[in-house]
Amino acid sequence: MRFNHIPDVTVTADFAMENGQRYRYRLDVALENPPPANATACVIMMNPSYACVEHADKSVQFMERIVFLKQLPEFADVGRLIVVNQFAKIQTRNFQGLPQDIGSRNNAAIQTAFAESGIIIAAWGCANPFHNRIALISELLATMMPGKRLYRTSKHPSRGKYAGFILPW
Repeated sequence: MRFNHIPDVTVTADFAMENGQRYRYRLDVALENPPPANATACVIMMNPSYACVEHADKSVQFMERIVFLKQLPEFADVGRLIVVNQFAKIQTRNFQGLPQDIGSRNNAAIQTAFAESGIIIAAWGCANPFHNRIALISELLATMMPGKRLYRTSKHPSRGKYAGFILPW
């Protein structure tokens, strides 16, 4: 099933082919008419599916709705959403999270996205078996945390329900 990006956004993406595999390092979703503060939020998920400039996937569309449409006070000033992942390899089934699934530029892409964002959302819910990646992300956040608002999600966005979805870190 294909999902569309929400209306009135501009989407850009950073893809790469490495060793015959496709990786997505970053997806930027910007409101065409952002709020005056035009803050940036970054959501970090597990691994990308098929979301691109033309199409969203279920998780990306859900996060677009949470951040831009649901009028949550946490995101009232957000005009841009950066989507990054623990692993950059695009895969929709039987994902294993192997070291080669990270991608050669992924850690740098995550760090850059965190640096550009005032809000960080860890969106993998409580069922994340990739403890080494969580440790790296936590370490990156610890070095960049001053002044940032940190949140987590109650579930993975592909299984999310709007009520009670966004939680304090």
